[in-house]
Amino acid sequence: MTNYQSPISNDSADSEPAMTMAELLEQSYDVKQVRRGDILMGTIVSITPNEILVDIGSKSEGIVTSRDLERLAPEDLAALHVGDEVPVYVVRPEDEEGDILLSLTRAQAEKDWLTAQKLYESGEIYEGVVVDHNKGGLIVHFGQVRGFVPGSQLVSSRGPGGTSKDDRWIHMVGRKLRLKVIEIDRRRNRLILSERAAMQEWRKEQKEKLLNSLKEGDVIKGHVTSLADFGAFVDLGGADGLIHLSELSWSRVSHPRDVLQIGDEVEVYVLNIDTEQQRIGLSLKRLQPEPWSQVLDKYEIGQVVEATITKLANFGAFAQIGDIEGLIHLSELSDGNITHPREVVKEGDRVSVKIIRIDPERRRIGLSLKQAEGVAEWQEYQLADDAEDADETTAVEEAVEAVEEAVLESEEVNQ
Repeated sequence: MTNYQSPISNDSADSEPAMTMAELLEQSYDVKQVRRGDILMGTIVSITPNEILVDIGSKSEGIVTSRDLERLAPEDLAALHVGDEVPVYVVRPEDEEGDILLSLTRAQAEKDWLTAQKLYESGEIYEGVVVDHNKGGLIVHFGQVRGFVPGSQLVSSRGPGGTSKDDRWIHMVGRKLRLKVIEIDRRRNRLILSERAAMQEWRKEQKEKLLNSLKEGDVIKGHVTSLADFGAFVDLGGADGLIHLSELSWSRVSHPRDVLQIGDEVEVYVLNIDTEQQRIGLSLKRLQPEPWSQVLDKYEIGQVVEATITKLANFGAFAQIGDIEGLIHLSELSDGNITHPREVVKEGDRVSVKIIRIDPERRRIGLSLKQAEGVAEWQEYQLADDAEDADETTAVEEAVEAVEEAVLESEEVNQ
């Protein structure tokens, strides 16, 4: 009996064994399955003016279309290179042609929303640049997300904007602001920012830093932010200090506006620091020469000076001479019998007074109005008397000159 052999070719026997079903299934699982809304990391494999191909580990490369590329800032687009790893958002797992559509901008926007959410939860402050405005406030880009700062949440001055509501914020475009996320709604694409809340938080932090770093006796610069009847507030760079009315000047000050104006830059002396109450006491006058230490160099007993009446009391009138204040006692106001200074002077009057007493240690200087008037009258009398003497001298001199001229003329005639 002849043995029958099936016709198996040598080529078939030498070839690699076919893949089993299990191996095919395992290989299919190695291909990344993508879904709409996924954010994946991919590698750029090709860049053309119309599209970018990105390998995301799927059965084919994903495509970033020209429409998405147009949404990228020119500098961001120029920074992309083949081989770069980038985050992409799956717009459509498969279109009509079987391609995977991806978006770079939406991937960045999703990351920006997550970052905004973290900032909202932590209360952290970030800096953003104003890119646009409308009648309600300012537009600030938070990465690819459009944030809005309502006018009520602004601290910065409106400045020289237009008169209409549409352009009153135009001068703010391009400015960098400290901002805080106060409301976030991803579904409604709503991101609300606040400069006011950020500034409050920032000033609180700055105040703590200042309180910890400042010490009594320091000299620091600041700007006057507001004036009150009791003193002036100065911004020291995130925290306000107070210059009490009594520390504005060595001379009497009725209101801070007599010395300072809002916006003035001043150099101040740190008088005291209260860390518990978070208060900083400042002084302006401590950086100025103490006038009583120089009083004997400027004034002497018997000297007549100009003064301004600053305050009236039952016992006399206070008068300012230079940087110090002296007292004209009731008895030194007039030779007549008076019961109150108002019978002779009133606040604001400019008068001549004579210095009758100086006591630097007790910071007192005694003045006299009536004695100064006597001195003035005597000076006027002397001036008048001197003028009469001068007139008489002039008359005699003129007579002598006339005689001399007559003699000369006579001699000329005889010759």
